[in-house]
Amino acid sequence: MNIKHNDIKIDSEYPFINCKLGREKYANVLTSIVANYGDGFVLALNNKWGAGKTTFVKMWEQMLINKEYQTIYFNAWENDFEDNPLTALVGELNIIKKGNDKTFNNVISSAAKLSKNILPAIAKGVLNKYVDSEIIIDVINESIKTATEIFEADVNDYVKRKDSIKDFRKNLGEFVANNFDGKPLIFFIDELDRCRPNYSVSLLEQVKHFFNVPNIIFVLSIDKKQLSHAICGVYGSEKIDTNQYLKRFIDIEYTIPQPDSERFFEYLYDYYNFDSFLNLYQRSISRELKYDRDNFKKYLKVFIGVLSLREQEKIMSHIRVTFRTLNVNNYLIPEFLCFMAYCKFIHYDFYQSISNKNLKIDEAQTKVFEILTDLNFDIRDCIKIEAYFLNYYIKYFNNDYRETVYSYNNETSEYQLNIDSKFSNIELMKFYKYSINNNNLGDLGLRLDYFINLIDLTYSPIHEN
Repeated sequence: MNIKHNDIKIDSEYPFINCKLGREKYANVLTSIVANYGDGFVLALNNKWGAGKTTFVKMWEQMLINKEYQTIYFNAWENDFEDNPLTALVGELNIIKKGNDKTFNNVISSAAKLSKNILPAIAKGVLNKYVDSEIIIDVINESIKTATEIFEADVNDYVKRKDSIKDFRKNLGEFVANNFDGKPLIFFIDELDRCRPNYSVSLLEQVKHFFNVPNIIFVLSIDKKQLSHAICGVYGSEKIDTNQYLKRFIDIEYTIPQPDSERFFEYLYDYYNFDSFLNLYQRSISRELKYDRDNFKKYLKVFIGVLSLREQEKIMSHIRVTFRTLNVNNYLIPEFLCFMAYCKFIHYDFYQSISNKNLKIDEAQTKVFEILTDLNFDIRDCIKIEAYFLNYYIKYFNNDYRETVYSYNNETSEYQLNIDSKFSNIELMKFYKYSINNNNLGDLGLRLDYFINLIDLTYSPIHEN
């Protein structure tokens, strides 16, 4: 059994054959845009982190290669050790150049001049930001430069910078025109939002100002929200309209639609081989355990269905590991185990608070209510999880827990609640009466630390499967 979900193998002939999310149709749409607007543009693939953008980009890149497009895949995060993104971007062009291409030599030459003329201006801006103005004046005086000389030098630097940009664009345009049989060069930039803020913003600026030439298409794989935080950080203000800022660089913004959650869940369920435990014969013939498999799938789908693909993978992988610590006849209580695992990954502060007994029962119960109402649960399922939580949490504090929740009234010959439900007192009492009448309270006698130990992997492993 795998703990970690391995990268999906991308078949060179059929790139999307192993795609479990049905995304080939979106790659076809984007390919048609490339084919019809080959003169160049910037496309942003905007999805949250963990949505599977990198896998999609690599599959789509292979599809384009099969259609005889020249592509470059550039992982910005792996290259942000460079101070100047221009060096890395031109280096990628060097990898794909054909033979001893003289036009590329011109690109290298103009890029060198561009760096020489641009970087001093950047350094000067940094100097002005961090060095006291009086010190700058002293340095100027010591160099015996007059105000006129300084002004003339600034004007000359400005002209050089403009000429350097023009030369670089011209030479880059000739290189692209001479090398790719009239088709555009597709330049994928992945993981841009994970870079150092200064690097990601600098890369954006350089793509816009230096690489804005015909027949280059840039595909930026981003989480726009995270990239916006980086922009605000670089410019030192939360008031920047990052949407307007990014419109300067992005011509088309595309969001890959959410996959069918049922389909992805079933894929992960099979990948982690849950049935090797949940479908064991010994469990299937047990009255208390035989429905665990169906209940586990039912409840976990709801809990993780709203999460990113990466988060779903992590939670399912972790739960599968917890099953390795269980004996064949151990209780799971699937709805509650799934709830606790969800809290550990998504509501970690709450999980830690209840683990450490830092919350009173009414405080903890309120948080449970808030978490469950944000999910698409039937009220009866919410009541069931609330009932388990009340019993497990109170017993975690005190072994004489039952009468804190419910008791038998001899005068009325009825059971009564001693604590208010956050959902429905009537439905909560129905659940307890049903459990009592069906002798189904053994699982309610567990303690919260049983589940905490399972999820924290501190339960003694005694079962192998």
